Amino acid sequence: GKVYFDLIEERAARELHDIAIVRIEQLHPFPRDVLTTIFTRYPRANEAIWCQEEPKNQGAWYQIQHHIKDCTLPNQHLGYAGREASPSPAAGYYKLHLGQQTSLVNEALSIARQSSLEAQVKLSVN
Repeated sequence: GKVYFDLIEERAARELHDIAIVRIEQLHPFPRDVLTTIFTRYPRANEAIWCQEEPKNQGAWYQIQHHIKDCTLPNQHLGYAGREASPSPAAGYYKLHLGQQTSLVNEALSIARQSSLEAQVKLSVN
């Protein structure tokens, strides 16, 4: 759950006012109605980015991406920002972990900014 706070902190430090960060705390049953309502609040958002600390193959991404996609609007693309797939759940030492964490936060906050300055929705899980 720390990635949520890292995203909030970095968004404030960069003074990014065109990014909404949504924290999903319950994965089952998946809160489709709530998330759909949130996406409809941002009709000009063309990117929704799932961000997680865990490696891609160990977090919730593969199990819930279809739920999230069902909640997005037709013009919204769903992307991923996070660690690459790995056989290990941890980086192995703290300095490497910090570098990876900084990298995934930077990726999450800049993916859609490169293609558009319209509103974006960032998702993180706790």
